Amino acid sequence: MKRIFIFLLIPISIIMLICSCQKRELTKVRLSEVTHSIFYTPQYVAINKGFFEEEGLELELINGQGADKVMTAVLSGHADIGFSGPEACIYVYNEGRKDYARVFAQLTKRDGSFLLAHTPMPDFKWSDVTGKKIIGGRKGGVPEMTLEYVLKKNSIVPEIDVEIDTSIQFALMAGAFTSMQGDFVTLFEPIASTLEAEGKGYIVASMGKESGEIPYTAYYSSKSFIEGNPKIIQAFTNAIAKAQQWVAIHSSEEIAEAIKPSFPDSDLELLITVIDRYKEQDTWCTTPNMTEESFNLLQDIMTEANELESKVLFEEIFDNSFTK
Repeated sequence: MKRIFIFLLIPISIIMLICSCQKRELTKVRLSEVTHSIFYTPQYVAINKGFFEEEGLELELINGQGADKVMTAVLSGHADIGFSGPEACIYVYNEGRKDYARVFAQLTKRDGSFLLAHTPMPDFKWSDVTGKKIIGGRKGGVPEMTLEYVLKKNSIVPEIDVEIDTSIQFALMAGAFTSMQGDFVTLFEPIASTLEAEGKGYIVASMGKESGEIPYTAYYSSKSFIEGNPKIIQAFTNAIAKAQQWVAIHSSEEIAEAIKPSFPDSDLELLITVIDRYKEQDTWCTTPNMTEESFNLLQDIMTEANELESKVLFEEIFDNSFTK
């Protein structure tokens, strides 16, 4: 009887050893992000904590350097998933494209940029920009449209009361500002806090606090990719949801440690400062689910900026089935 037991045990042990040595086969997914920023902290938590691997995905991260370029990569098949403002999806839908992009998960719910001046302005009022020049980003992009929306909210008429420079590429805005090409600039983190630490610019206002909740940055794919790869989309959404929940219950110090590999050139204390700032203004969604109310506000902002001729139904652009 003992011999039979040993005989059976040996093959079972061998099988278990082989299984433990074999790596789980991962599905490669190409993600094009609009830019590399601490603003997207939950995404880097998902990457560095291994949440994508847990869902069976191997992520290839590409810096698209602009929402228009990200959308082009998605529609041309050079990226499987795009990550930018969902306004890009609205533009493509209104062009009448059959295989348009649909949003399936949301990451941020507020503008993540900050208004910077050349000198400290502890008593800053929006009226202080009157007669000045703001470097505002690409015309038709959510950051620039949100800026216009906030200005109008504060009774300041763009291009009449204040000049907005939309000619400078996103990646060059900080350099243009430090070269004195504008009086103010809107910048994302960590660039905003880096300039402040270097004494080259000073944060005077939070665009996220001023604008309210909108689906600021979200994940999308072409209709055909979503329909053909629902398991990939579900796995991706699961990983993002895990990260959002992880961020919600951990301290800024723990989050900073988690994302440090994605920002090797940023000081840990700087990361903590930025995360504190984003947490304080309730930047990140706690689930990937999207709301029609915030989508309607986004379309109102686009309409006020004269960038949207006809509004789109929520269900045409957003697919909440994966977040449930």
